Amino acid sequence: MLDDGNKLWYRDAIFYEVPVKSFYDSNGDGIGDFRGLTMKLGYLKNLGVDALWLLPFYKSPLKDDGYDISDYYSILPEYGTIDDFKQFIETAHSMNIRVIADLVLNHVSDQHPWFVEARKSRDSPKRNWFIWSDTPDKFKEARIIFIDTEKSNWAYDQESGQYYFHRFYSSQPDLNYDNPEVREEVKKIIRYWLNLGLDGFRADAVPYLFKREGTNCENLPETHNFFKEIRKMMDSEYPGTILLAEANQWPTDARAYFGNGDEFHMAFNFPLMPRIFIALAKRDYYPIEDIINQTLPVPDNCDWCTFLRNHDELTLEMVTDAERDIMFREYAKLPKMRLNLGIRRRLAPLVDNDINTIELLNALIFSLPGTPIIYYGDEIGMGDNIYLGDRNGVRTPMQWSYDRNAGFSTADSEELYSPVITNPNYNYESVNVEAEMRLNSSLLKWMIKIINIRKDYKELLGRGSIKFINQKNKRVLVYIREYENQRMLCLFNLSRSPTYVELDLHEYAGLKPIEAITKAAFPRIGDLNYFITMTPRSFFWFNLIVPERDDSFDLVDDYDQS
Repeated sequence: MLDDGNKLWYRDAIFYEVPVKSFYDSNGDGIGDFRGLTMKLGYLKNLGVDALWLLPFYKSPLKDDGYDISDYYSILPEYGTIDDFKQFIETAHSMNIRVIADLVLNHVSDQHPWFVEARKSRDSPKRNWFIWSDTPDKFKEARIIFIDTEKSNWAYDQESGQYYFHRFYSSQPDLNYDNPEVREEVKKIIRYWLNLGLDGFRADAVPYLFKREGTNCENLPETHNFFKEIRKMMDSEYPGTILLAEANQWPTDARAYFGNGDEFHMAFNFPLMPRIFIALAKRDYYPIEDIINQTLPVPDNCDWCTFLRNHDELTLEMVTDAERDIMFREYAKLPKMRLNLGIRRRLAPLVDNDINTIELLNALIFSLPGTPIIYYGDEIGMGDNIYLGDRNGVRTPMQWSYDRNAGFSTADSEELYSPVITNPNYNYESVNVEAEMRLNSSLLKWMIKIINIRKDYKELLGRGSIKFINQKNKRVLVYIREYENQRMLCLFNLSRSPTYVELDLHEYAGLKPIEAITKAAFPRIGDLNYFITMTPRSFFWFNLIVPERDDSFDLVDDYDQS
C-alpha cells in the first residue's frame, strides 16, 4: 500500500509518463486501455517507477489526442470504464505507485456540451463560459502558439455571429475564468477525480487561464491567485495530493508558479530541458550551469520535474534565435523533424541512437536537482516516425516483444491506432522489452540499475543542494550534490573525445570517492588538485565517504560489483 508517511514523496520519486492508448491493449481492438495498463504495472514496478503521469483519458473527439475534452466526468470508452479506472488505481496503490493525471483547464473541445450550448445564442446561460468578441482585434499581444496551423487566436462562429478566443487549436475554445461559475466547476472536477483515488494532477497550459487587454495574456496575477485557491483546497481536503505545472516560460516566470510554497508543488523545468541538448551540441557545460543557477532556489516543499523528452515536440520557444539554430542544425536536419518552434523526435533518434549519450543524459537528469520523469519507451530506446502527422510520431505503441504488433495488441495491424516502428535502426523486433530483459548490456537493464542506484541516494539527489565546481575544461560538467552528511561528486564529459579534468577539491580533503555504480574506490582526496580522466560521452557519480581505513586506494574487482 501507499506510504503516506512521506509528505514530500514527490521530491524522492521517479515519474513515468504514459498514454493509456499507447501502453497495452487488453481486448484486441488496437487501442491501449486501463485493463492493459493494469496488467503492465508489474513491469513499471520492476523498472523502479514510483509515480505515473497519465495523459488525458477523458471523453474526447480526439482532434488533439485527448487534450480537447468533451466530458470531464467520463472516460473515453475505448480506454475502458470507471470501474476499470478504479481497479487500476487500486492495483497501482497496492504496489506503492502513485498516479497523477492531466487536467486540461485552459480550454475544452468545441463539441463539449458547454460550448455547444454557448454558441446557440448570445443569450445562452453558457455564453459567458467562453470569450466572445465582435472583432478579432482584442488581445493582440497574445502570441500564437501553434504557428504551423493557426493564423489567429480568434475563430469566427457562424452559428452565433461572433468570434471566440482559442489559445491553441480553433477546435479548442478557451474557458472564461473571469466567470466564477467556471472556477467552481473546475474545483468540482478536481474533487471528482481525487475522490476516485488520483494522487494529483499535471495541470496543462497553466500560464494562459486569465486574459487581460494590453498584456500577452500569460502569467497574470489572477492566474496565480486561482491556482493558490486550488492548492489550498487540495491541501485541506486531499492532503498528500499534488499539483504539477506545465508552464513553458522563461526562468523567472516559471519559478513564480511555486509561489511561496503555496501554489504548485512541482513544475516542469522547461528552461533546463533544451539547454541540456544545447550544451551537448556545443560541448560546453555553461548553458546547464547558467540555467540551473537561474532556476534555483525554490521553496523547500516544492521541486522541479526534470525530463529529456515527452509527448510534445521538444519545444524551443524559450531559447534565443541562435540557440534554436544550433538545435535545428544538430538535432533536426530534416524539415519533417520540426513542428511549430520545436523538434518532434524521441530521445534515441535525437542522439543518433548512441548508447553512451543516452546513458549520460539520463544520468544527468537523475542527478540534477529535481524529480526525473521518463517518457514511456525511452527506457528501451524506442524510435519515432516523423512521417506521422502532428506529434503522433513519438506516440506509437509500446514495444513489448518481437511478436506481431510489437506485442502491444492482438488486433490486425490495420486496426492499430498507430503503426508500430519498423525503421531498421529501431525495429520492434529488436528494440523491445522482452529482448532487452534477456541482455545484461541492454539500455533497459542499465536503466533499471541506475534507477535503483538513485533510490539508494534519493534524498541526496532529490532534495540536496548543488554546487558547481569551477575548472578549466568546458567540455566537462562538474558539480557536488549535498544533503545533511551525504555528498555526491558528479562529472559529465559532454564531448565525443576523451578528456581529463583537474579539480580543486581541497575542502573535501580526506574523503574517498566511491564510484556509485560499481562501488569501485578511487584515491582519497588530498590538498592537491584531483585528476580524473574520462572517455567520450561518459559520466561518474562518486559517493564521497569518510574512509574506514587509512588506505589511499583500494583495488576492486568491478566484475564482482556489477
